[in-house]
Amino acid sequence: MTPSTRFFRPHASWIHAIVACCGAAVLMLASPAYAQQTPESSASAETDALTEQIKQDVLRELLDGGKLDAAIDAGIKRYIGEQRKAQARTRAKQQARAAGAAKNVRRVSADRDHIYGNPDAIVSLIEYSDFECPFCKRFHATPKKLVEAYDGKVNWVYRHFPLAFHNPGAQKQAEASECAAALGGNDAFWRYTDLVYKRTRSNGKGFPINKLVPLAKEIGLDEAAFRQCLDEGRFAERVKDDLEEGSRAGITGTPGNILLHNTTGQAVPRSGAAQFDTLKQLIDQLLASTG
Repeated sequence: MTPSTRFFRPHASWIHAIVACCGAAVLMLASPAYAQQTPESSASAETDALTEQIKQDVLRELLDGGKLDAAIDAGIKRYIGEQRKAQARTRAKQQARAAGAAKNVRRVSADRDHIYGNPDAIVSLIEYSDFECPFCKRFHATPKKLVEAYDGKVNWVYRHFPLAFHNPGAQKQAEASECAAALGGNDAFWRYTDLVYKRTRSNGKGFPINKLVPLAKEIGLDEAAFRQCLDEGRFAERVKDDLEEGSRAGITGTPGNILLHNTTGQAVPRSGAAQFDTLKQLIDQLLASTG
């Protein structure tokens, strides 16, 4: 048996097939041509003994000749092939649904969105993110590299998608970043956001809520005004709106990315902490679609 199947538990259907093959061989060997060696007057016990001997002979032949192993290996390969085809069909359906939902993504607005790079870029990488998501933390540097690589043709739009199991931390961090923007503008938003991602350990309790105000003071924002903004939940609805918009656009986890061609409206979803080269390939395709 091959290394890939040494510890494989055969499917019940394969066992039935093998038994059926063995049974057919037994019947063949127990036919009159074979059984003529046994006198017609033989007792039932002798017939049973002969049948059992035939079974043992057939099984020994299958095992010694490697035919049983070959049959199992062939069955396993067919099963794996069928499973891969089914998985590919499922992925294709999921991708089609995601592409359809991504068309619902809200268009980029300089008055509403946090934009890194040229506000008038041809392509926007719209990220729906969660400050307490470890994959978002890992991904955070990638969009900046993409913006820098495209010399004004690509920008990065940050939107909130705090996951329920990371709350209250993720929600309050998202609100805090909005307070930073309200008090210090777009630059303050990005400085605040970068520091939260740099310092959080992620997974719901990575950045203490009681450190959100001191962080604002650290980057030069008015401490009292920031505390008031955060305590009264001034931007709780703003964060909720982002979350609902993301859901309508097919976002189910973080980081949830949608590459949007701002001229044609073509939207390409790409979930997870995608690599730079993967996103670059998609961006190149979008840019090439309009020359």
